[in-house]
Amino acid sequence: MALMALQLLGFLLGMLGFFGTVIAMVMPQWRCADYVGPNIITAMAYMKGLWMECVWNSAGVYQCETHRSSLGLPKDLQAARGLMVMSCLSSILAITLAATGMECTRCVHRAPAKRALAIAGASCFAIAGLLCLVTVSWTTSEVMQNLSNPLLPDALKFEVGQAVYVGFVSASLSLTGGAVFCLFCGDSKKNIPQSHNAFQAPNYHPPAEWNHALSHYSTSSSGYRLSDYVNSSKKKETRGF
Repeated sequence: MALMALQLLGFLLGMLGFFGTVIAMVMPQWRCADYVGPNIITAMAYMKGLWMECVWNSAGVYQCETHRSSLGLPKDLQAARGLMVMSCLSSILAITLAATGMECTRCVHRAPAKRALAIAGASCFAIAGLLCLVTVSWTTSEVMQNLSNPLLPDALKFEVGQAVYVGFVSASLSLTGGAVFCLFCGDSKKNIPQSHNAFQAPNYHPPAEWNHALSHYSTSSSGYRLSDYVNSSKKKETRGF
C-alpha cells in the first residue's frame, strides 16, 4: 500500500510539472520591460514570449500579437520553442508509460514488463524536467547578459518574466516526480511468490503410529503373512520330492 502511495505521489508531481510547463510555454511574460513616462498615464509594459508579444498600458488594456514567421525569429527563441515542445511531448509520453506501469493499474500483468514501463515513465519525466530547466536557465542567462551590457540601450533591456519562474518550478516538479517514481518502482516479481508462499497450506504428514497400524492391518487382513505363504509353498515342494 505504501509503495502505491509513493508511486502515486511521484505521478502527481510529474503531472503538475507537465501542466506548469504548458502554462509557462504559452505565457507571454518571458521577458518584461516597463516604461514610465512623465506621468502615470503613459506607463506601459512590454512582454515577449515564445509565441507572442504583448503591450500593456496604464488603462489596463492588453494588446498581443503572435509572431508571424518562425524563420525570422532569433535562433535562441527558436531553440527555446523546440525545447519546450519536446519537454511537453516527453511529459505526455511519461504520463502514458507511468500510468501503465503503476502498481495500482492492471493494464499489464507481467511484473518485469510493468517495472520496465515504470522506469521508462520516470526517465521521461526526468528528461522533460531537464529540457524545461535548460530552456529557462538559458533565457535567464541571456537576460542577465543584456542587462549588464553597457552598450545596449535601455529600451532593449528586459527583465526576467513570470513565465521563467513558472518554468523553474515546473522543471523541479518534473524532476522530483521522476526521481520519486523511479525510486519506488517496486519489484512485483519478487513480492508475489513471497506472498503466495506465506499463505500456502503446510504439508500434512500422518503420525507414525498410523503408518504402523496400516502396515500391520495390510499384512494380517488376509489371515497370514506373505512369509508364511512362502514357507508353506516350500514345504509342499519338499513333500512332492
